[in-house]
Amino acid sequence: KQTNEDVVQKATTPNTNSNTNLKNPPPPKGLAAVNIPKNNPQPPSSTENKKPETTTKHASHAHVSAPPQQKQQPPLKRMDQHPFARSSNVEVMWQGVPKFAQVVDRTSQPPFRYYVHYRDFNRRMDEWITVDRIVSVPSVANAKLKAIEKQKQAKKLALERQSSTHSYVDQSDGTEALIDGADGNSKESEAQRTTRRQKQKRALAEISVDGSSDDPTVSTGVVVQRQKVSDGNQSGMVITVAAEEMDEHEGLDEESLREHEEVTKVKNVSRVELGKYQMNSWYFSPLPKEFLARAGGVIDVLYVCEFSLNFFIRKEELLRFHKKQGKSLMRHPPGNEIYRNGKLSMFEVDGAEEKIYCQNLCYIAKLFLDHKTLYFDVDPFLFYVLCEVDERGFHPVGYFSKEKYSDVGYNLACILTFPSHQRKGYGRFLIDFSYELSKAEEKVGSPEKPMSDLGQQAYKPYWTSTIVDFLRNHSSKVKSLSIMEISVQTSIMAEDIIFTLNQLGILKLINNVYFIAASSELLEKLAKQHPVKNPRVDASKLHWSPYLTEVKKDKFSIFSKKRSVG
Repeated sequence: KQTNEDVVQKATTPNTNSNTNLKNPPPPKGLAAVNIPKNNPQPPSSTENKKPETTTKHASHAHVSAPPQQKQQPPLKRMDQHPFARSSNVEVMWQGVPKFAQVVDRTSQPPFRYYVHYRDFNRRMDEWITVDRIVSVPSVANAKLKAIEKQKQAKKLALERQSSTHSYVDQSDGTEALIDGADGNSKESEAQRTTRRQKQKRALAEISVDGSSDDPTVSTGVVVQRQKVSDGNQSGMVITVAAEEMDEHEGLDEESLREHEEVTKVKNVSRVELGKYQMNSWYFSPLPKEFLARAGGVIDVLYVCEFSLNFFIRKEELLRFHKKQGKSLMRHPPGNEIYRNGKLSMFEVDGAEEKIYCQNLCYIAKLFLDHKTLYFDVDPFLFYVLCEVDERGFHPVGYFSKEKYSDVGYNLACILTFPSHQRKGYGRFLIDFSYELSKAEEKVGSPEKPMSDLGQQAYKPYWTSTIVDFLRNHSSKVKSLSIMEISVQTSIMAEDIIFTLNQLGILKLINNVYFIAASSELLEKLAKQHPVKNPRVDASKLHWSPYLTEVKKDKFSIFSKKRSVG
């Protein structure tokens, strides 16, 4: 007999050999058996079983195979990594002062070097720099530039708001008065006067005329001023002609200018050694490709023989050239010496006779001149080389070139004083010498235009001092002087005289006729501001004969000039 306890024990004991197990029934045909734990009555799906395992494997794999250096970095940090991209803004230490610059070019392999252009500087100051001179990386420099630009905009808006409260009105006597829009006081504000001064300072030849003269026709500056005059039967308007500005890029369209800057943006010569002086180059020079290829495209120092103007890559080559030439080396420029006064001497070199010398001179000059296109065709030109004389020979300090015959009346094509001899008055001496040659030719002349910025800085003071000195010396002898009479006596072209008088503010236009209105007191004041400086050309020591031309066909001959009203 089976007791109740035996029945219960048999019911609770699993029978592995029996198919009657109620808790684990046999699976249907075609499906595999699944071992289900006792504490999980619901069988989990296969996806739920594999998901934690897959996630764990993926996380373990990412931790092992992704090193920290392969993580993507923010854009600002990538911008600041060497090498910097071209056109990036950086802050560079320049002569002990931090300056903003733009990266023009760079080296591709470390140690990295950058060719930079300084903001607000001429291209002649561009240079190669090393990494240790950079004080602000591109991201920091951009932030500083944005802050500076915001400050400029805020100042500009403040000036505009302040000046908008003032306006000009015509008075009954014909003059213009400045009135205050707020309270009607007829006085000029300090902000407006500052704006006027800033406009006047745009001209390189600044003239400070305060209008203290009693003469009502004397201008108070280069700004246009109008006054009504009446003298008996004649009445009209006296107009002070506005001063014009010269553009060194005149005649060049934007495309040509961009092409020129793209070709010449990087200097191929860093320094030039001429005699005992070594100078930093300013611009690109189209030296022969075969010559540049020997130096790898960029020359650190270009060694130039100051007597023959042959140039070399290494100092040893220059010394070997001098040793080979020996006593046969001429210690002066080829050509004729046409002027000697003290330690200064001038040689005239014909481009058709001394081609190599003149071409080398053009190559060297291009290192210090931006817009110069004459390199090979030197036959139609004469070159005048200024030298300092000592016991070792004749050392060139500058030169100017001149066409043998100019259809437009140019008496000077190109002028240069080497940087080692600037600030000595040699640029003014060369200009004065070109006009002395025009006087010997009995012609009027003018420099080739457009002029560079340095050419304008040299010519404007010369024209101003020469014309003011002429007016001061002749105003007491004659009652009136015409512009053409000044041109004949000084050989300065009439257009340049009008330009200079405009800059001085003493040229008046009455009924479409030009008049020079300047009192003797004003001329004395201008003569002190613009004196005739030394060294000067002594015409008695000039030994030179000009090329002969027919006077009747030469429209620039002084004999073909007629006196104009003025």
